[in-house]
Amino acid sequence: MMNVEIISKENIKPSSPTPQHLKIFKLSLLDQLIPAAFAPTVLYYPNNHKATTEHLHVPDKLALLKQSLSQTLTRFYPLAGEVKNDLCIDCNDQGAYFAVAKVNCDLNQFLDNPNLLLINKFLPLSFTEPSSGGGQVTNIQVNTFECGGIAIAVCISHKILDGAALSTFLTGWSGTARGLEKVVCPDFVASLVFPSDDQLWLKDSSTVMWGSLFKKGKFTTRRFVFDGSAIATLKTMTSGENGVQNPTRVEAVSAFIWKCAMDASENKHGAKRSSLLTHVVNLRKRMTPTLSKESIGNLIWIASAKCCDKLGYGDLVEQVRNGISEINGEYVKEMMGDQGAAVMSQSMKEIGDFGSKEEVDHYACTSWCNFGFNEVDFGWGRPVWVSTIGLEGEVLMNLLVLMDTICGGGIEAWLTLDEQEMNILEHDHNLLALASLDLSPLQTC
Repeated sequence: MMNVEIISKENIKPSSPTPQHLKIFKLSLLDQLIPAAFAPTVLYYPNNHKATTEHLHVPDKLALLKQSLSQTLTRFYPLAGEVKNDLCIDCNDQGAYFAVAKVNCDLNQFLDNPNLLLINKFLPLSFTEPSSGGGQVTNIQVNTFECGGIAIAVCISHKILDGAALSTFLTGWSGTARGLEKVVCPDFVASLVFPSDDQLWLKDSSTVMWGSLFKKGKFTTRRFVFDGSAIATLKTMTSGENGVQNPTRVEAVSAFIWKCAMDASENKHGAKRSSLLTHVVNLRKRMTPTLSKESIGNLIWIASAKCCDKLGYGDLVEQVRNGISEINGEYVKEMMGDQGAAVMSQSMKEIGDFGSKEEVDHYACTSWCNFGFNEVDFGWGRPVWVSTIGLEGEVLMNLLVLMDTICGGGIEAWLTLDEQEMNILEHDHNLLALASLDLSPLQTC
């Protein structure tokens, strides 16, 4: 049995103190709508001899990670603070919680057949641990394996970072570790674009939407790995006379998983049920003018696609594309306008009202594709795998997380689903013809 033992804990403070006028960081309106949680991210690095810092042993790597983190937190100063409440972060230079753990096996032993639930042991805090007030924004655990490999688990409050912003932080931290002259400078623009609402009424109106995601039942997580050729096949399956031409990888895979999940639900319930698929949409490139990739905050919105009839795969891809396409420059302009709160409230109400119906299955999809997590290099090479975590419980959501494979243009689909429906899905010949179930990361290249 794999054992993970904590051997040290400390707070890594910024290398320079935060100026007094920056001590209170106001969250944006969109930040306030995010549930107080984090998106666990784990980066796995082997002990190889192909890197620029091959002379570094684990203690040297730990020292480098701490020193570069301290320097990086000076630029990303809210990440060294504490979540005060739903309105702001106290930039008190408390620092990032930094734990080091020892794992009693080799990295390749774990990666050969990774247990998705055991990944939770690599995290610096429990995924269900509340962080709404008084909690440190940044929590990191470096897990050291007997072979000298390491797994860096990063848990940063979702109240200030979305996936794109997390990528910016990791790029900045790793670049500092490598001694790059050009440093990543974050742009804390979110609260200027979407000023906060001190009354929190819009946050209250979002509870129906978030609540519609949660269902009672026994849930489990599985990884379905689509390689580049499988995704190419999916794309050709939509190219009929009226089909979506050249769908994106995310459109193709999410619609396919959606269809398979709906089939499993129909098999379980004995009848076709209405269904809702929501996607998290990055607003940075959809705004006019566009925001830089260094923009920090939750600059995201929710797109939705409904299915009330038995639709073919090509039709579902079209539904997904149409839903995402509605979050365009004009829509974002409305969100930022005088009636923006009303526009957002109506959108969340429609999703929540439909998704919370007893006979409706609500699936939530978030894509980490093209964020560059696979390129995060601290000086000893790129990771051989990047993961989130496996989930289980009796109250959970139908969740689909899409991540890039390390090479080949593929996608890992991390699906959390009702256990009975997952069992049906695991035997779906149409799905297994294109995806490998829980394929070892060591075999994806």
